[in-house]
Amino acid sequence: MRVELYEYDPGWPVAFGVERNRVAAALGDRGVVVEHVGSTSVPGLAAKPIIDIVVAVPDAVDEAAYVPALEADGYQFILREPDWFDHRLLRRESPRVNLHVFTVGCSEIEQMTGFRDWLRTHVDDREQYERAKRGLATHDWNVVQDYADAKTDIVAAIKRRAGLVP
Repeated sequence: MRVELYEYDPGWPVAFGVERNRVAAALGDRGVVVEHVGSTSVPGLAAKPIIDIVVAVPDAVDEAAYVPALEADGYQFILREPDWFDHRLLRRESPRVNLHVFTVGCSEIEQMTGFRDWLRTHVDDREQYERAKRGLATHDWNVVQDYADAKTDIVAAIKRRAGLVP
């Protein structure tokens, strides 16, 4: 399979705003952080047209405290990763949204938002990242995660420059 990248769409932040409001309404005070992350959150960056949202809840492991409310609002529970920051993934198909749930204070939230913020303000790194993404998008992948994993080196290099990792 090939990954299809789209030119930046100014509608992506608008779609995020709608979803942020939906998630905030569904979770109430359980949703402590709701942030737009990933390539659709970086103006000017080509991306897969999927809105990535990071959500922090008091305890990501306590799925009963938040998953039913999100499912009632149209999200589907997809993945549980206890070995990676207790990450939970929920998805919506229309619009296409990946909802990444972590526990409040999880360092991965800072990594995601820090990477986004760096790319928003550092054109050279944003352009280098996009070139890498476009090059990788020309390959055939077994699954999309293989494409994501192939970006590890460029992401790590940019994070080092951003001071996000040692």
